[in-house]
Amino acid sequence: MQPRRVLRVAASLAYPVVILCVWRWVSPRYVGALLFALLWLQRWAGTGALAASLRKLSRVDWTVAGVLSCASAAVVLTDSEQLMRLYPSLVNLGLLAVFGATLVKGPTMIEKFARISRPDPAPHIIRYTRRVTQIWCVFFAANTVFSVYTALNWSREAWSLYNGAVAYVLCGTLLIGEFAWRKCVMEPRAARQGIA
Repeated sequence: MQPRRVLRVAASLAYPVVILCVWRWVSPRYVGALLFALLWLQRWAGTGALAASLRKLSRVDWTVAGVLSCASAAVVLTDSEQLMRLYPSLVNLGLLAVFGATLVKGPTMIEKFARISRPDPAPHIIRYTRRVTQIWCVFFAANTVFSVYTALNWSREAWSLYNGAVAYVLCGTLLIGEFAWRKCVMEPRAARQGIA
């Protein structure tokens, strides 16, 4: 695995760990600084040099990155625990925007992933990836709302546990469920019907 990819994976995994560990830390300011650094580290490590990486960001990506940057900067400047608690809901809202934008102007997000292993997918695969992208949008919308609820009503420990662990277990469950559905239902059905 390339060092840059390892760095991106590490930065991605560090985000939930930071949120999960928040309940042990005193100052939201340090969390905000870490979140800001992780956000831009992921973008830099994703596709090469920072300039090249930034050129590949769409308008929606730029907007999401801008909102998250402003949110983390606001946490640093104000040392506000409430702003820090709302950050995960902004991440979910950003993912909803990024996935949702691909439904309007394709290819859909899941189709992009599918094209990595199958560059020229059949029409039924494109329809399926569109449905899966819609399911992810529903998940991100629901998780945004629930994350706001936890930020406003739960203790720091409970908020931290949900947004740093439980939400990722739910995300993983959806990912595994979709994979199992595709392998056990969709692909056998396509094979029986003689669809490539």
